[in-house]
Amino acid sequence: MGSVKASDYIVEVLKHNGINKIFGYIGGAIAHLTDSLYMRKDVEMVNAAHEQGAGFAAEGYARASGKPGVAIATSGPGATNLITPIGSCFFDSVPMLCITGQVNTYEYKYNRPVRQIGFQETDIVSIIKPITKYAVMVSDIKDLRYQLEKCLFLAEHGRKGPVLLDVPMNIQRAVFNPDKAMSFYGSREHSALARQISPVIKGLNHVLKLLKRSRRPIVLAGGGVRLSGAVSELATFLGKTSIPVVESLMGRDAVEEGYPHDMGLIGAYGNRYGNLALANSDFILVLGSRLDTRQTGTDVKTFAREAALVHVDIDKHELNAKVKADIVINADVKNFLRALNAGVGRADIKDWHRHLLAYKKAYPSTININGSRKVPNEIIAAICKASRKGDLVSVDVGQHQMWAAQTWSVKPGQRVFFSGGMGSMGFALPNAIGASISSGKRSIVICGDGGLQMNIQELEILRRRNLPVKIIVLNNANLGMVRQFQELYFNKRYQSTVYDYSAPCFADIAKAYGIKASEITDAKGCGKHISRFLSDSKPGLLDIKLLEKMTSVEPKLIVNKPIEDMDPFLERSEFYKHMIVRPIDQL
Repeated sequence: MGSVKASDYIVEVLKHNGINKIFGYIGGAIAHLTDSLYMRKDVEMVNAAHEQGAGFAAEGYARASGKPGVAIATSGPGATNLITPIGSCFFDSVPMLCITGQVNTYEYKYNRPVRQIGFQETDIVSIIKPITKYAVMVSDIKDLRYQLEKCLFLAEHGRKGPVLLDVPMNIQRAVFNPDKAMSFYGSREHSALARQISPVIKGLNHVLKLLKRSRRPIVLAGGGVRLSGAVSELATFLGKTSIPVVESLMGRDAVEEGYPHDMGLIGAYGNRYGNLALANSDFILVLGSRLDTRQTGTDVKTFAREAALVHVDIDKHELNAKVKADIVINADVKNFLRALNAGVGRADIKDWHRHLLAYKKAYPSTININGSRKVPNEIIAAICKASRKGDLVSVDVGQHQMWAAQTWSVKPGQRVFFSGGMGSMGFALPNAIGASISSGKRSIVICGDGGLQMNIQELEILRRRNLPVKIIVLNNANLGMVRQFQELYFNKRYQSTVYDYSAPCFADIAKAYGIKASEITDAKGCGKHISRFLSDSKPGLLDIKLLEKMTSVEPKLIVNKPIEDMDPFLERSEFYKHMIVRPIDQL
C-alpha cells in the first residue's frame, strides 16, 4: 500500500472487509475520518441525526447483512451517546465496530490526576470496556494496523459482539506505511484466540441416544441459530425428524411459516401453547440460548423438571450458568447441527404431535381464554398478513414487542429484529434504517408511542434518503408494559406511565419531516387500512389509536410460577388435563 494517511487507511481496511456503509455523526475529533469517507466513492457515510441513532442503524446493518456494522462518533458526548447501542450489540451478540475520535495524544490526561485537559476529552475506553469484547485507544501510529485488525477479528469470531477503537486526532492525520507495521493476523495472539473459538464438538453420540429414546422431544431455538447462520441447518434437522420447535425472543425468526410443529414463543410472555409444550417435554435441545429467567421462570428448579436437557452454545460461560443441563456442548450451532444431521432420522412421536396441536388449537394468540378478542394481537396478525416475503421487520420495546413475538408468522426471506438483552426503547426506527440501507429491502417498524419518541429525530433520514421504511405505531397513549407492571405490584399507581405522560400527534410530526402519514381511530377494523398502507415501499407512518388504553399482554408468567401456569390462570381441571408431567401444585 505504501505510505498513506491513517484515516484513509482505516476506510480502505473497512472496504477490504466488505463494509461499504458507515453510520455516524460528525464532530471535530472525527473530522479526518469523515473527510476520508467523503473522498471515497465505494464507501459511504450515512449521517444520522443522533449518535444513538447511528449506533442502532449500524446494529441493523449488521443484523441484516451478517457483516460487522460500523458506527463512528466524535469524542466526549459523541462517544458516550453510542453506549446504549453498544450495550445492545453486546447483550445480543451483534458484531459492531465503533470508531471514536479522541483529542490529540499530547492533550490527553492519561494517568494524571486531573479530570480533563483537552476539549471534550473523555476516557471512553474505560467507560465502555464492560460491554465490549475489546476496547482500546491507539496512542502510537505503529499500533494502528494491529489494533484495527484485532477489533475486526474479535467482532466476528467466537461469540460475536461490539468492539471499540478510539483514535486521537493526531493519529488520524498521521502518515504511515501499514506494510511496515505489525499485523494482528499471524501473530501469537491471533493464533491463540483462533484456537479458543474453534472448540471440538464432543458428546454427539450421547445426544443421539437421548434423542432416540425420547417420546416428547422439542427444540428451543435461540438467537444463536441466526448468529451462526444455521437457519437452513435447523430447517434440515426439523424436516428430517419432525421434532417440534419453540423459540426464545431472539430466536423468533429462526423458523419460517409452514412448519406444522412450530409452537412459537416461550417464556414470561410466551404463547401459552408454547410454554405447555416445553414444560411437558422429555427432551429439550437448546440451540444458542442463554436460558435467562424470562425463558425459564424465576424458579429455575421447575424448568425442564422431567426432561433431559442438552445445551449447545458458542460461549462456554453460558453453559450450566443458570440451568443445569444433562449434556453441555461448547460449539457453534451451525457446526453442531451439521454434525447432528448426519445421524438423525424421523422420530416416531405422533402422539406428541397430537398433544401439541391440541394446545395450539385451544389457545390461539389472538383470543383470550374467556373467548374475547385480543385486538392488539389481531393488529399484528393483520400487519403480518399484509407484509411481503423478504421484508425486514424491526420491533421496538414495550407491549407491542410481546404482541409481535406471540403472533408474527415469518414469511420466506423475512427477518424480525428485537432488542433482547438491552431491551432499549428507541431501537426499532434506526435499526430499520440500517437494515434497509444494508440490503435495499423494505423495512417495517412496529413501535409504541413511547419508543418512537426516543429516536424520532431519525425520521429526517427517511425523508433525506427516501428509504423504504414503513412505520406502524400501536398507540395507547401510555407506557403500557411498565403500567401493566404497576397494576400487578404497585396498586395501579401509574407514575410516569399515565400520570405526567403524553404522546404527540405523530402524523403531524411525520408530515413536518416530509413523510406521508395518517391515523386510524378504529383499531378493531384496521385490516384494510394496514393492507393499503403496506401496498407500496414509500416512507410512511401509520398511527393506530388503540381504543382500549389500558392494554395488557396476556398470558403472562407471574413470579415463582412454572412456565406452564400463566396468568390469567386456567381452571385447575382444564390445566391438569393438559399436563403430562406432574404439576408443581400436586408435588
